[in-house]
Amino acid sequence: MSIEQFLFELSFIAPAVIVAITLHEAAHGWAAWKLGDDTARMLGRVSFNPIRHVDPFGTIILPGMLALAGGALFGWAKPVPVAFHRLRNPRFGMMLVALAGPGVNILLALASAFLIHLAILLPEFVGAWLERVLVVSVQVNVLLAVFNMIPLPPLDGGRVVAGLLPPRLAQVYGRIEPYGILILLGALFLLPFLASRLGYSFNLFGTLLGPPIRAIQQAIFGLAGLA
Repeated sequence: MSIEQFLFELSFIAPAVIVAITLHEAAHGWAAWKLGDDTARMLGRVSFNPIRHVDPFGTIILPGMLALAGGALFGWAKPVPVAFHRLRNPRFGMMLVALAGPGVNILLALASAFLIHLAILLPEFVGAWLERVLVVSVQVNVLLAVFNMIPLPPLDGGRVVAGLLPPRLAQVYGRIEPYGILILLGALFLLPFLASRLGYSFNLFGTLLGPPIRAIQQAIFGLAGLA
């Protein structure tokens, strides 16, 4: 990919990704604040300012390197600090805080799909650009929502599972958290690489997450009256 092509694609992807991760993280902090823990609010994380949520390596450097290399995009934002023991109902509150991020992403995807109807009314060049941004926004937000619901700590799905398990099992399950990112990186990059060396095509995330991502995207475009 040339620099010109990269910058052209970035003009579509960057706005969608920035809004998606900013509101995802702000939603976690807002939910925690309303449920009894104001840690994120006191640290300025209940904010629409994307700089507040950027992790220099996980949000900028790693995704940029992968994009330039033509690989699968992967990254993360700065985790929102939540003192779960301060929530009024820690176990149930932890689940609600976790669900707030993916929930906001689904709402953003719906809003983006409906806004496409307005984009096509704008002058041709601006309208075509905005329509592409909004389509990418639907795709990015659904991907972010589904990916974060993988039942593996520290992802949101892992928090939900921990809240549903009996306390003793939840404690054992929580011990996975320090290794969660390493497990994800291994499944996303290492296993496909090793499989390709052996002559096999292996994409665990595409196999597991592809069907629900496509189904949700189709449902959202359908609700918005789009093909």
